[in-house]
Amino acid sequence: MKVLIVGTGAIGGFYGALLAKQGAEVSVVCRGDYDTVKTHGIYIQSTLGEWTFQPDAVYRHAGEVPSPPDYVILCTKVLPHVDRVALIREAVGPETAITLIQNGVEIEDELAKAFPDNELISGLAFVCVSRTKSGHVWHQAYGHLMFGRYPAGITPKVTALCDTFNKSGISAKAMEDIVAARWQKCVWNAPFNPLSVLSGGLYTSDILENQEAFVRQLMTEVCAIAEATGHPLPPNVIDKNIANTYKMPPYKTSMLLDFEAGRPMETEAILGNAVRAGQREGVAIPRLESVYALMKLRELARQKSTTP
Repeated sequence: MKVLIVGTGAIGGFYGALLAKQGAEVSVVCRGDYDTVKTHGIYIQSTLGEWTFQPDAVYRHAGEVPSPPDYVILCTKVLPHVDRVALIREAVGPETAITLIQNGVEIEDELAKAFPDNELISGLAFVCVSRTKSGHVWHQAYGHLMFGRYPAGITPKVTALCDTFNKSGISAKAMEDIVAARWQKCVWNAPFNPLSVLSGGLYTSDILENQEAFVRQLMTEVCAIAEATGHPLPPNVIDKNIANTYKMPPYKTSMLLDFEAGRPMETEAILGNAVRAGQREGVAIPRLESVYALMKLRELARQKSTTP
């Protein structure tokens, strides 16, 4: 299995390291940490152990890749100013499966239109993992993955990828309806990611212990959008998310970490796309719309404070 990871931060570094441990030939496209990763690899501190992941090759951009891989796994943030097609185009061959391990809902169409003849595998990570410094990744908890062909179905390449991850110590499940799985993750992401920023930096546990009723209301609105788009979620999805969050260690969401570091946040992929889907389908989502409006104001305030 020949794999190219594009976006070697916390997600790309951790899951690339797991594939490499199972014998996959894993190369990475790495911009900000290029020199560190090229020289020292990526140090993984995980509940599965501690080791250094030495990629088979380290590139600055996809155009340096000498031959197309079996999988291009895109692990970048989904941001309006990032052209994901341009990031991977030069590395994609006719048989390459374009694979996403990214947050958000309704994020696949851009890639499906750009590569209509390639298999597109949409993937989700349920994991607590962060990049602590250049070339260092800390995996705190969980790690479960879901993969499925977009827009639906399970293919041999989906199965092979899941099988490899399942041998690595984490679980990976092949999904017939990966779009529904994206909405299921949005049930958690849509409340906790923006509220962690809007609250001034609270952990998920603090948010839930103080505002469980409001969190549940936001989750209910996400479920209504999912159903309206033709992907109804299990009736216990909210209770399950609440229970799992209570069990988590104190955790800063990815959006909060980005905010504190002054990096762009995935507001549109995680929340904006959900709000637009709800409006398109005629679903009443007043709480989600309010949280989204407040996030846009929070982004504007930060932009004005950093503009000379």
